[in-house]
Amino acid sequence: QVQLVESGGGLVQPGGSLRLSCAVSGSSSSMYGMCWYRQAPGKQRELVATITSGGGTNYVDFVKGRFTISRDNAKNTVYLQMNSLKPEETAVYCCNAHLGTTWVRNFRDSWGQGTQVTVSS
Repeated sequence: QVQLVESGGGLVQPGGSLRLSCAVSGSSSSMYGMCWYRQAPGKQRELVATITSGGGTNYVDFVKGRFTISRDNAKNTVYLQMNSLKPEETAVYCCNAHLGTTWVRNFRDSWGQGTQVTVSS
């Protein structure tokens, strides 16, 4: 069974940076397309960035130029480098993985703790 574990969150000042990690276990991550999502209190979960198994990346407009998604298949880990963070980006950040149309995490379910990012002075 594939498992995903996020880490790297914390408290950072506005304009600061953090690098999040999503560790994949139970399978080789290289086969999976990977995505980062975030959910702020009282808001819906929203997509932030994606990376294909081949390394192609895509970002939502509000993070373009500031966030970078990357993967290290040897470490079975996907990263999200976040720069120039804003207070409104305070949220729980989670990852998900898919193989074709099959997702590791069901979108109707709670995804667990994720990693908390708090942007505040």
